[in-house]
Amino acid sequence: MKYFPFLSALLLCTCGYATPGFAEELSFEAGAKRHLNEVTKGDSSGVAVLVARDGKVVFQGGFGLAEVAKKTPITPETKFRIGSVSKQFTAAAVLKLAEQGRLTLDDSLAKHFPDFAHRSGVTVRHLLTHTSGLHSYTDKPEFLSRVSKPIEPEKLIAWFQGDAPDFAPGAGFHYNNSAYFVLGEIVTKVSGKPLGDYLRETFFEPLEMKDTGIYVNSAPPPVMARVYSFAEGEFSPALDWDMSWAGGAGALYSTVGDLFRWNEALFGGRVVNEASFKAATTPVELLANVDGMKYGYGLMMYEIKRLPAIGHGGGLHGWCSDLLRLPKQHCTVVVLANALPPPPELMPQSISRALVEKLLADEIKALPPVTEDKTVDPKTFTAYVGRYDYQGGIMTMSVEGEALVTQFTDQRKFRIFPKAKDEFFWKVTDAEVVFLRDEKGQVTAARHTQGGNTFTAKKLGEDAVKLTDEQLDSFLGQYQYGPGAVITVSRDGTRPAGHRVHGHGATWARTGVRRPERGPWKLVRCAWRAWSCGPTRLMMDWRTA
Repeated sequence: MKYFPFLSALLLCTCGYATPGFAEELSFEAGAKRHLNEVTKGDSSGVAVLVARDGKVVFQGGFGLAEVAKKTPITPETKFRIGSVSKQFTAAAVLKLAEQGRLTLDDSLAKHFPDFAHRSGVTVRHLLTHTSGLHSYTDKPEFLSRVSKPIEPEKLIAWFQGDAPDFAPGAGFHYNNSAYFVLGEIVTKVSGKPLGDYLRETFFEPLEMKDTGIYVNSAPPPVMARVYSFAEGEFSPALDWDMSWAGGAGALYSTVGDLFRWNEALFGGRVVNEASFKAATTPVELLANVDGMKYGYGLMMYEIKRLPAIGHGGGLHGWCSDLLRLPKQHCTVVVLANALPPPPELMPQSISRALVEKLLADEIKALPPVTEDKTVDPKTFTAYVGRYDYQGGIMTMSVEGEALVTQFTDQRKFRIFPKAKDEFFWKVTDAEVVFLRDEKGQVTAARHTQGGNTFTAKKLGEDAVKLTDEQLDSFLGQYQYGPGAVITVSRDGTRPAGHRVHGHGATWARTGVRRPERGPWKLVRCAWRAWSCGPTRLMMDWRTA
């Protein structure tokens, strides 16, 4: 439930989804309709979309199917689970209780949950900003095998409360669903009401959000979309979470209209007071060299074509969402989808950004250009040449003529431009990279910033692990991996990269075998850095058990 929280896919250069383009000659509404109708034609999952400016809806619609088998169309009234978009509602509830003096953000976790006394130093503020160090329960290996069955909140908390912390409170940043689940239970304890009841009475009813609430699997609301996974050109039912596992971290369902009403109220001062809103939209201060996000309380701060934006995405198996606000332009965009992974053209974050770029084209064009530092000698670019571990894949830096060129796994090349010594930017997307050096002046890593996220990617040497045929053969066989699925590991001595394998679950890293945090159970083409042996690669195949 990470941003992707339950989904994270902001990085154009680090994801497999391209930003859609709308025809230049068409109006905003006509171009958006034509594009979205085109990419959802046939028996396809789809999206509900809403765009508003100055409090008025300028475009909304449903595209694709809410239920493929019955060919039920998506409309603006279709309901979707919204995953981690829910976090801002949980944060608002905490802030509301703080305004009433019923708790403070400096309360210790142990004050509300004495069983966390061993996590001294963790405060409510740490929980809100993902700096508590609590280990996220969605990162636990057993999570996916359990998530389809209901669980009581106290049993879920007991399941992770004894886990070793990721870091000391305030010493790091790690997107954390344990923290927001606990925050939801703190709201319940302090208010004396279940989280869903408190949200309904405090926010949903006053704001006339009649189609929003906590999703209960045994009693789904009417006009609810069905959930899918798209892989290898086919739709299949996605793993169905029991939302008792999500709680304050991501259990809400909603519609594009209700989320528009929420954004208008939140940014119009009708949800929390001015001081609370300012705190919620101010990025947490992290220690120097700590990777993280520009994250406030349930909200992220980032830029779209250098226009400041505030919002959050969401994603869990089969569901994908994006809710954003451009405060200076008084613009809201909502995109809700009923497939994860979706067809490539239906990634909500890509759609919402394309809509912003089309709607606000004049404002974007009027921005002063980013200045390229032409005093940086292209001869110095050779120091950056190499491969960098971007976790989701490998970023390769190379020099072509007098240009420094990047290429992410399975994507085309893009040139980057010097901003200063060791600092570069992309023109095709809002991204920057700073190359880090050791005490000897050698480049050892790249610190990448994009979409409100900053992370450090280590520079890789040549394939360090050289395995014999016998060693490679020792890995071959079938492995139980995730609920109801088996991975078959085989060898292919002729192809330079792994073939496409899939099943249900969450997106895999492209650089090795590790338990995914989120997304669809699908492994895209990748270079097996850890198991490389000349032209031979270990190959993987997936089937249901």
